[in-house]
Amino acid sequence: MSVDHEYFMMQALKEAKLARETGDVPVGCVIVKQDEVVASGRNRREDRHSATAHAEVIAIENACNVLDTWRLSDCKIYVTLEPCPMCAGAIINARIPEVYFAVKDSGMGACGSILNLFEEEFRHHPKIVGGIFEEECKAELQDFFKELRKN
Repeated sequence: MSVDHEYFMMQALKEAKLARETGDVPVGCVIVKQDEVVASGRNRREDRHSATAHAEVIAIENACNVLDTWRLSDCKIYVTLEPCPMCAGAIINARIPEVYFAVKDSGMGACGSILNLFEEEFRHHPKIVGGIFEEECKAELQDFFKELRKN
């Protein structure tokens, strides 16, 4: 069975659009197990007033609750923006083996843009694939920041 990476990234993009509706940077994330979305998350820093309320962290917490385990070693994570160091650390700690993202983050990216935490001497080294559904996710981010600057 072939995995439809664009389908799962579209699901993450839906989460990103929900984040944008509440005034947050439009980043969305889904966690997939056996080709089924088991959890999702979106940026909630503004409405939760929390620096750690990133899409990946929220999705990981939701997946741990749904699956009743902190080890997500049989899951994949899809996120619309390259994970930051905090989120990459959460991915490492959750033992997620595959990370798929849409847009590189030249300001905070920890999966190759600034550094690659997954190449460091941690015990866990996820596979990384970037650029999935990139144009659509990039447009969502660009539109958000263009609107923010306008206001």
